[in-house]
Amino acid sequence: MPPPPCLPRLSCLTRLQTALVFCLWLCARHTPAEDAVAWCPSPLETPCPSPPESDIIPLVAEEGCTPPVIPPRHSRQPRDVWSVITRGLPAIGRMPDDARIGVERLDDRGCWRRSELDRLLENPGQPLLVFIHGNRYDHASAREQGLLLSARTRALCPEAADSRTVIFSWPSDQQGILLRDSRAKYERAVTEGHYLAWLLSKVEPDRPVAIVGYSYGSLIALEALEDLVHAQWTGRDDVQPWIDRTAPLHLVLVAAAVRHDALAPRGPFRETLPCVDRLTVLYNSSDVALSFFEYVDRSLRTEALGHEGMPPSWVPCGIGFSQIDAARVVGRGHRFKSYLASPDLMRRICSGAGEGLCCPGTDDSLVDPDTPPECAPTPACPCSLR
Repeated sequence: MPPPPCLPRLSCLTRLQTALVFCLWLCARHTPAEDAVAWCPSPLETPCPSPPESDIIPLVAEEGCTPPVIPPRHSRQPRDVWSVITRGLPAIGRMPDDARIGVERLDDRGCWRRSELDRLLENPGQPLLVFIHGNRYDHASAREQGLLLSARTRALCPEAADSRTVIFSWPSDQQGILLRDSRAKYERAVTEGHYLAWLLSKVEPDRPVAIVGYSYGSLIALEALEDLVHAQWTGRDDVQPWIDRTAPLHLVLVAAAVRHDALAPRGPFRETLPCVDRLTVLYNSSDVALSFFEYVDRSLRTEALGHEGMPPSWVPCGIGFSQIDAARVVGRGHRFKSYLASPDLMRRICSGAGEGLCCPGTDDSLVDPDTPPECAPTPACPCSLR
């Protein structure tokens, strides 16, 4: 029977795209019970005053003062937490000479205060832990996830370096339907890589750095490192060196929305590996959202690194490498909260990022068993335990 006159006849391709969008929408709305994380806002003795207006990035009312979010079973509060904000900045095609990013810090009462980049980069002996969130996060949610990451790191990995946490808050608020929004944010991630590269270009070479990138945050991290490598090759004198630095760089990729062959011998981000001392990959072979990664950029036609993982043989000698399939713990979901809620996965994240960042020795559990003995990483010790 022909369709009613009021309904247009849909092509097979259109119906397939519609079905994919509907499935992705259902996955985004689905929140399994095991993904839930207990939240307990810290009380404040006195209300926080409203922050002054800024000509860089205005704060909305609910972001004026947000108390830190701490799992109730852990009493240790996150400290020395900062936020770097690129929301509102224009799209760019290369690493800028200057960027008017916003900077905030969390004070002792749990209030977010405007600050300056020079203050953030003070005390160059203290390691930096840079967290880059994924898509569909507003600024408040990005800070919330960064605070929880900091708190869980301190609670589950007390032997990790005492780092200054920097939340890289980029414009990832939802815009339009899921597939169109994902494609727009995929393109925006390239711009954000340029801004992150500019920020990292100000970090001294003897300052240890750990980067945790989740979903599109992994793409931003790799784009930034690629910019820094090219800047060093071209002799740009306003950029600190990132190849053969004195201090180590630990890179943790969680559910990476990056092409599967990104770090392959002929992969597009292969040249970033000389910057990395330790690489930790947490992928999920059951991740429904990442299973549609090939539709985000139709020119790629490849699976996501966060869905497939990568062969250990792709990692050059001298770089510590570890990866784990989180499907058994996380299931079909893609939410970062699911990784934070699991003690085992969280230990993988904070160990890969922070252990050995400031002290000698290599944790054997962080080295992939397939790594040849002659390729064991050489630890660096640029600073002392705090």
